[in-house]
Amino acid sequence: MARRTAVTLAEAFDPRANSIGFLRWLMAFLVIFSHAGPLGGFYGGQDLGVQISTEQSIGGVAVAGFFFFSGFLITQSRMGRSSIFRYFWRRALRIMPAFWLALLTTAFVIAPIAWWHEHGTIDGYFTAPRESPWTYFLNNMWLELGQRNIAEMGSSLPLASHGGYDWNGSAWTLLYEFRAYILVGVMGLLGILAYRWLTTAVAAAIIVLNAMQWMGAGGVFNAWRWFDDPYMLMFFAPFAFGMLFAVWKDRIPIDDRLAIAAALAAGATYAFGGWNIWGTYAFAYVLMWFAVRATPLQTWEKPGDFSYGVYIFAWPIMQLGAFLGLHHAGWLVYHVVIVVAVHIAAFASWHLIEKPAMSLKNWTPRWLERLYARAITPAWERLMGRVVDPRFSSTPRAARMLAREEAGA
Repeated sequence: MARRTAVTLAEAFDPRANSIGFLRWLMAFLVIFSHAGPLGGFYGGQDLGVQISTEQSIGGVAVAGFFFFSGFLITQSRMGRSSIFRYFWRRALRIMPAFWLALLTTAFVIAPIAWWHEHGTIDGYFTAPRESPWTYFLNNMWLELGQRNIAEMGSSLPLASHGGYDWNGSAWTLLYEFRAYILVGVMGLLGILAYRWLTTAVAAAIIVLNAMQWMGAGGVFNAWRWFDDPYMLMFFAPFAFGMLFAVWKDRIPIDDRLAIAAALAAGATYAFGGWNIWGTYAFAYVLMWFAVRATPLQTWEKPGDFSYGVYIFAWPIMQLGAFLGLHHAGWLVYHVVIVVAVHIAAFASWHLIEKPAMSLKNWTPRWLERLYARAITPAWERLMGRVVDPRFSSTPRAARMLAREEAGA
């Protein structure tokens, strides 16, 4: 009797029925609990998890999970037929509108409430000479946070004892997310994603460099300007691991025994060291296994995808809670109120901004359609017809050219 092998990820994963939505929500939820340390003064004022691990907080673990799933899903998306322009348009629609809403809500709703509570009046808030609310949006709108605080507020908060004056301390990771999108977009443009071994080489290089970074190997930080920032490789590594799952999904087994072993390995590295070197990848395998196996949770997103809204609104709402003294009510009351308020904001963000924005993913302005039809497309087709040799190209255009040649023959 032939020995039965576990199904592969390609066989087990249904893009329309999986538990990734639940897991992303759960990880966004864990970020709230982690940040309650510095924002609410719990856990000794530290992020939850650092009491066990010297390498990563629970919030950092959750963020690694976000990047892993992004690498998997975005790579698959880029391997489709959309152009580079459409690809970036869709990525921008997913990130920017809700983020802009969070910035505006923070500057003109949440922070003014905090100011009024501290001063008994709104006078002076909108005329603050430094860190003005009017510049908060403009200084942060392109994901690189150039203004963390508003009107020099926050000196009385638990976070201030750690030197933090920040109205959205979770949002800084979005810049790295979009940089990862750029990486995948460029790889698709160059045709690298059409070859799994080339994609593997890029992803493996990122993972190895990240391991070298955390092992203390010299020279990594000097290799490239971006590597001066240790978070670049730390976030890109789980994203790259997700890329590997996308291109090797027909070879990756979804096996319960592997998942148990991976869970034990992830826990051991988190507690005893090695998480940033290899433990995070064991954790990523457990996440993918759960996404496939947890069938009862595959309809979790029917009311909406709240994970992004939870992520970008949690910190400002927790800051407001600190201004209002909510943390003095105790751990349980603090978290119940925060979780309810954050989910109300996430619900509104999804239904009012995120979902309508994503409905425009295939939209093109009429003037641009006319311009493409009359000028850009004909010129591009002529240029590509002269430049592209379909025998040496893996693009959809080359495939169509070969099909036409074979049909003509």
